[in-house]
Amino acid sequence: MLTAPQFSPERLAAVLARIEAAARRAGRDPATVRLLAVSKQQPVEAVAAAAAAGQREFGENYVREGVAKIEALREPPLTWHFIGQLQANKTRDVAGYFQWVHTVDRERIATRLDAQRPHFAGPIDVLLQVRLGDEVGKGGAEPSDLPRLAEFVARLPRLRLRGLMCIPPPVNGESEQRRPFARLRELLEGLKARGHRLDTLSMGMSADLEAAVLEGATIVRVGTAVFGPRD
Repeated sequence: MLTAPQFSPERLAAVLARIEAAARRAGRDPATVRLLAVSKQQPVEAVAAAAAAGQREFGENYVREGVAKIEALREPPLTWHFIGQLQANKTRDVAGYFQWVHTVDRERIATRLDAQRPHFAGPIDVLLQVRLGDEVGKGGAEPSDLPRLAEFVARLPRLRLRGLMCIPPPVNGESEQRRPFARLRELLEGLKARGHRLDTLSMGMSADLEAAVLEGATIVRVGTAVFGPRD
């Protein structure tokens, strides 16, 4: 954990300016791209400062850490996204505390989230994580499995299937960065052609958010550029 927040409103403004510039370059309305501030391993004080500066959506990778922040930060109302690899024995807390899950990649996880989602909370928004290329140690469904998995998730009443997510390996150069994002967009369009009403592509981080926005990202997950480097 950091011992002192490195967040500043200027960092947040700079990231939002990057998103706006990339969206305009792509001929898109900047309002169609949402910033998800990745707050893993950041102190509660840093998240509170970002919320005070107007940021309302935060992403956490670790269940216990995320739940502690959600409990500590009740006001103003924030939207919490779980973006880490999800183990079956951790689904209850994720289903109970988070509004979004970006990393559904198998039926067992989806089934548990559906069964454990409190009815008073409404359906949880979920994204299917896709493995694109050689992503050693990362979760994600194979592209060939997406149609079956999407059909399964779409039938679960306590889940609301919204789209796809990926974490491609880092590469240099915008053209190379855009390749996996273009592939994810194509996969989303393929599912939409099958009748799924999807609207979300979660892709792009601090180093490649421009490439992601150019390929249609609707959520970019940015940590370092918002909060500064972690110890």
